[in-house]
Amino acid sequence: MTSLYDLPAQPLQCYLTTTYPCSYLTGETTRSQVISPGPQITPNIFSALIEQGFRRSGLFTYRPYCTSCRACFSVRIPVAHFSANRSQRRTWHLHQELSVQDQPLLFQEEHYRLYQNYQRVRHPSPQEHDSPEQYRQFLLQSPVSTRLVEFHHHQQLVMVSLIDPLLNGLSSVYTFYDPEWKGPALGTFNILWQIEECRRLGHTWLYLGYWIKDSPKMCYKSRFQPLEIWFNGAWHPFSAFPFS
Repeated sequence: MTSLYDLPAQPLQCYLTTTYPCSYLTGETTRSQVISPGPQITPNIFSALIEQGFRRSGLFTYRPYCTSCRACFSVRIPVAHFSANRSQRRTWHLHQELSVQDQPLLFQEEHYRLYQNYQRVRHPSPQEHDSPEQYRQFLLQSPVSTRLVEFHHHQQLVMVSLIDPLLNGLSSVYTFYDPEWKGPALGTFNILWQIEECRRLGHTWLYLGYWIKDSPKMCYKSRFQPLEIWFNGAWHPFSAFPFS
């Protein structure tokens, strides 16, 4: 099992950001502990950081470091023990016509248009949507061998998923899809597909990033059980905590 004890003799450089408005909880501010990008971020080290509650955005690996709020908790699925509920099984079977294909981690106009449409409908903001360069920095720059996976319904691109490979798992980075899709939830299907992909590759864990109980954008992850949660420096069963 990889852990932070596998990190190099020279300590990794990190810094704290200034506070900024929280994207998930209205009225809250946040700041992050960020690992500086560089050649020290090897696949082994990256896996160790994800195991310790970090996430990745572009070239930067980070975790929340808020002064007063403790709402963000890293969660992961032990894929060997996951059991889909009735609704999830239905979603899985209804999406079996989707074709899946890995693509190079490169800018494609079709991907960008889908991303813009997804952001406009699912995450409306008074701010202007990401420019092509912001999109590249957010999703197409990575210190590891990130996978970009396309999902098509016949000839129509309906979903794109970014996934980071780990030593013993996968880390779900970001997924965007056609917000006008009329079928069952594409987001749910995507997580189910990633669970099956972990099993196919012989991995133990699917890391889902942060679960936030009071955020509609983030609380859906508790629907995938059993789930484990990073708390007080260790992983615990999600069901064992009163805040779940």
